[in-house]
Amino acid sequence: MTSNDKKQGGGFFASIASSLSNFGNAMHKSVNGMIGYEGLEVINPEGGTEDAEEEAQRGRWKQEVGFCNRIPGRPWIWLISAATLGCNLAVDTMNVDPKNKHPCRKLHSDHSFHHALFNERDSYWKMMHKYIGSDVTSMVTLPVFIFEPTTMLQKMAELMEYSQLLDRADVCEDPYMRMVYTSSWAISVYFTLQRTWKPFNPVLGETYEMVNHGGITFISEQVSHHPPMSAGHAENEHFTYDITSKLKTKFLGNSLDIYPVGRTRVTLKRDGVVLDLVPPLSKVNNLIFGRTWVDSPGEMIMTNLTTGDKVVLYFQPCGWFGTGRYEVDGYVYNAAEEPKILMTGKWNESMSYQPCDMEGEPLSGTEMKEVWRVADVPENDKFQYTYFSHKLNSFDTAPRKLLASDSRLRPDRYALEKGDLSKAGAEKSSLEEKQRAEKRNREAKGHQFTPRWFDLSNEVFTTPWGDLEVYQYNGKYTDHRAVTDSSDSIDEVDIRSTEFNPWQYGNLAME
Repeated sequence: MTSNDKKQGGGFFASIASSLSNFGNAMHKSVNGMIGYEGLEVINPEGGTEDAEEEAQRGRWKQEVGFCNRIPGRPWIWLISAATLGCNLAVDTMNVDPKNKHPCRKLHSDHSFHHALFNERDSYWKMMHKYIGSDVTSMVTLPVFIFEPTTMLQKMAELMEYSQLLDRADVCEDPYMRMVYTSSWAISVYFTLQRTWKPFNPVLGETYEMVNHGGITFISEQVSHHPPMSAGHAENEHFTYDITSKLKTKFLGNSLDIYPVGRTRVTLKRDGVVLDLVPPLSKVNNLIFGRTWVDSPGEMIMTNLTTGDKVVLYFQPCGWFGTGRYEVDGYVYNAAEEPKILMTGKWNESMSYQPCDMEGEPLSGTEMKEVWRVADVPENDKFQYTYFSHKLNSFDTAPRKLLASDSRLRPDRYALEKGDLSKAGAEKSSLEEKQRAEKRNREAKGHQFTPRWFDLSNEVFTTPWGDLEVYQYNGKYTDHRAVTDSSDSIDEVDIRSTEFNPWQYGNLAME
């Protein structure tokens, strides 16, 4: 099997939502008119496109009071499409069900919303058509109840959960096993992508720091607001990790393509080996009708830029009746593109490897060995967090004298974590207005925003989905942390009381 060979099979999922009150009857009336339009297809995540009307009514539009509980796996993507399509959703976060242990969020949709969405199907489809083919990454402001209490900067740090695989790669003598470890590390983060709550978008200048995990020092920063871009750097005695990230989307009517425009580099310190990672795109299916779920079909390629060795792993697309779902397989190749090790597994469970011959068949006398397995996770967790995800929100992983721009200190994120949706929504609106005020101030002064810990390089990196301006770690955070950690003059304070302050001109009052 060559690097271009592809198998048919599975992908990955986003799941079922609880629905809006009274949507069931209206959707029963409108689904027949909608699924007949060219280009709008309802896909069953268990396989098949038949019985589209029945599938469209399953899971999302049941006749029940909606959003009164946080249902694990409820897709936030639908609300993006609703807001994108101009639907006016008024959120009453003060309406609390005393019988419920979580605040009850009821959605009240005004007459124009019902009229456009249900009674005027043709007008609704026209509205949808306006946005087909568009990048909707930052087109809308979303209500807080669809969020999880983390930011995109913290999500970048989640890739460090299984960083011991990079440590093992650094000390490994076998160049092909080194690729097995590093590619398994890259796959490990996909388990967390089952969560369909939306992380908060970072404020320009916001940061996230992490220590006390595998000897790693991690720093990330929001370096651009339009387009939204983040940069991150992690380091321990075995490796450095650098990323510039910019998501790009394409709205396709009943689905959304998500392109991971970015550059990810890992340097193994012992031999100075530099690795480059290109992940597959993701596709969110059934945005409007049916159960929303996500697939990431295609190739993940990790290349050793020093030796020319590479790993090509194919994420199987979800087949009929869910066949092959979650499956990943492929090979480690040498610089001559000859297969050396086969790899197989499921991104939500484990990965294994076995040496192979020139035809890609397992070598006789060898056996399949497991290299990575998902760690135990909390049961019935409200946000489907792993134990490591909880650590990312904890101040236990915060360094001494945490930066005031750190995501942990965001008042909206913290309020949501504590279950106060009313306060979280108010704080989110306040931060957004402060960011707009700072932008007006910056433009009035003729200033440009300058990131603190990363510098814009001259490098333009070409990805399969477009060019990317690369931000490089400037080393200043390492110096800052060394001075801070060695200082005896720093007063010990409760960092929870530190006011969130990512602002270039100080903490602006709303103007």
